[in-house]
Amino acid sequence: MRHADNPKAVDHKTTEPRNNLGDLLIGYLEQLAVDYVFGIPGGAIEPLYDALARSERRGGPKSIVARHETGAAFMADGYSLQTGKLSVCCATTGPGTTNLITGVASAFANRVPMLVITAQTPLPTFGRGAFQESSCTGINTVAMLECCTLYNTLISHVDQFEYKLITAIMTAFGPPSGPVHMSIPLDIMRSAATVDTPRFDLSALLNRPQLHNNSDIDKLVDILTRQRPIVFVIGEGASESIGTILSIAHMTGALLLTTPHGKGLISPYHPQFRGVVGFAGHKSALDALQNPELEAIICVGSALSEWASNGWDGTLLLNEKLVHIDEQARNFTYTPMAQLHVHGHTETISAHLLEALEKQPPSYKPENSKPSVTPSSSASYSMMRHFTLDDEAAYTDSSAPVKPQCLMRELPRIFPPHTLYLADTGASFAWAIHYLHPFDRRMSGSRNARGGLFRACLEFASMGWAIGCAVGTALANRDRPVVCITGDGSMLMSGQEITVAVQEKLPVIFVVLNDSALGMVKHGQCLTGAESIGTEIPFTDFASLARSMGAQSWVIDSAEDLKRLNRDAICSANIPTLLDVRIDQSAVPPIGTRVRVLKGKE
Repeated sequence: MRHADNPKAVDHKTTEPRNNLGDLLIGYLEQLAVDYVFGIPGGAIEPLYDALARSERRGGPKSIVARHETGAAFMADGYSLQTGKLSVCCATTGPGTTNLITGVASAFANRVPMLVITAQTPLPTFGRGAFQESSCTGINTVAMLECCTLYNTLISHVDQFEYKLITAIMTAFGPPSGPVHMSIPLDIMRSAATVDTPRFDLSALLNRPQLHNNSDIDKLVDILTRQRPIVFVIGEGASESIGTILSIAHMTGALLLTTPHGKGLISPYHPQFRGVVGFAGHKSALDALQNPELEAIICVGSALSEWASNGWDGTLLLNEKLVHIDEQARNFTYTPMAQLHVHGHTETISAHLLEALEKQPPSYKPENSKPSVTPSSSASYSMMRHFTLDDEAAYTDSSAPVKPQCLMRELPRIFPPHTLYLADTGASFAWAIHYLHPFDRRMSGSRNARGGLFRACLEFASMGWAIGCAVGTALANRDRPVVCITGDGSMLMSGQEITVAVQEKLPVIFVVLNDSALGMVKHGQCLTGAESIGTEIPFTDFASLARSMGAQSWVIDSAEDLKRLNRDAICSANIPTLLDVRIDQSAVPPIGTRVRVLKGKE
């Protein structure tokens, strides 16, 4: 088509660069080395996408177009978790913004630094019934986002923009960290910026000193050098300090546990690791905490909310033995009973502890228990676990239909040791937390500060989170396999985001636990004695669905089908792969802690 017939088909490379607020925003994102803006375009947010088009041509931040705005926020979440950078997502006015809210709320619950940009109709149209109006006189989207953002504002004048943007981004990184929101009317967004280039150095503004309290560290050193055993409980907030913590644990002989959020920060085969405590956790972890001689429980980087505290278990975790170390002071509101709160950057605190212990080595060092479980003789890795599983028989049962326990055992045998795993809400993350144990040989401190090999969205627990998050994770880690473990319910809710992985040529592996049911709800109803209702899903051939979207796929009816997969071909492909795993419908996921809370027996 000739340019004269299509005014949009012009060569933008030859046009004069513009300098609107969108360009100024992109300039600040470039300061922070942000690579992507996730969202869906629309008329009211067109100036931002114009700026993104100019940015992409010069090698700056690029637009990633999701299929649903919630998926865009999940993708931004995954990108931030892997890079440590600011996540950015955007949406047009009205339903574009309301669609975004679930993803923003999820980031808020999981404290992900996220800049949320939404559009409004032009200021003069407020209160006049404009198309998709979402101002204070329409469907008030700024008010809707108030409760799931740390900073929330409407830009009503061009002069406000730069200062509010700086405030928003600094607030996003906290502490506490989390989403911030700026709503920008179309006429404001397309206005010329009052400055040609960013005036402030955001990188310098965000470089804050890492403070700590020497008195608290002295008290903690005293606890660590006493004559009785201790246990470390590692949460997701310990990702930057885990190497140093492992060195301290080695010096003190402390046993190591993780919360469900912290799973993947410690190798499952570390000789001092006793498993996960909390939702879908391990009996060996409970046994470690129930030792009557235990001196202290050192919890690092966790809010210790329901999932991590074993359902607010006062006899197990939330008691006077607890020492709580965290960068975010508000997490201490969950643990007023602790004998000591240590506030500060966890890596700084851990480094000072290690230095003090090297000068004053602990005299008590318990002999670690012998490994209780060993891998089968067919295992390709000579590693052993030091913690127990609920159902060892199902874990090694390779019969058909596929046992979810066995599936979790086989995935690390198929995919490389550096594979990143994300587990979706529902039975998927219960199975994965308890039974998925990647062959992580990192027994010491040599690890990525951005976290471990496993992620799950456990607080807000949005179905479909892992599907979008896997796309953002893969964009941040194109050299590492990314496996998304999800259920048929989540796939029917958010599976369209697979086409983003197709478009971006990302070899994400989507593992669908297909049992024609909302599995966690179905088994939860049975375990709590509730009515059995609303959990059946018509059988869906997800392998065929994936192929129709441009992905490659296989139906998995048995463990043997898994073993026949060509791992190298899957991981090196330039398209995603979906494994439609027909799992045993009768298998009950390890959700006992959640069931106990639902039944009111705390």
